[in-house]
Amino acid sequence: MPPLELRIPLPPWVDATVAWDRPLRADADRMRLAIALSRENVARGTGGPFGAAVFDDASGLPVAVGVNLVERLSNAVLHAEVVALMLAQAALGRFTLGGDDSPPHTLVTSCDPCAMCLGAALWSGVRRLVCGAGRADAMGIGFDEGPVFAESYRYLAERGVAVVHGVLRDEAAGVLADYHRAGRTIYNG
Repeated sequence: MPPLELRIPLPPWVDATVAWDRPLRADADRMRLAIALSRENVARGTGGPFGAAVFDDASGLPVAVGVNLVERLSNAVLHAEVVALMLAQAALGRFTLGGDDSPPHTLVTSCDPCAMCLGAALWSGVRRLVCGAGRADAMGIGFDEGPVFAESYRYLAERGVAVVHGVLRDEAAGVLADYHRAGRTIYNG
């Protein structure tokens, strides 16, 4: 019989990495958290080189974070962005992070999202998407990012999702390079 429940536990080190009660308002400060999550995930051997966080823009507080859990939990959709979005919606008890009765939320991710994560960002209700490393950085070490085009980002903008690329790009790309140099698995390439 297949499992009737899916659990998505974050690695135990996550809470020591996130200051849940500390507002982060600047994109660079928020990106430092996403990069720290990606770096720790690699250093501790708990997953791939990607980290993400969802922020309540009114308070500046992190609502939820995610790290890549694909290999650890044997689930191809558990990219950092998807994990962060799912956990944010669970924390708030709502299927959307948008709506007139909700403060705006931002998804900050250590790398430009793949096709799946870009779609998840759109449907999640976030109003902003802030990215670190570029698509070329991920593809340069062998990750397949799927069909993401300039039109994909124009579509997000038309739907009210502002996108910022390249925040602390070199630092974020450094985590990808470290992962590659260590000979770690490229699980979709």
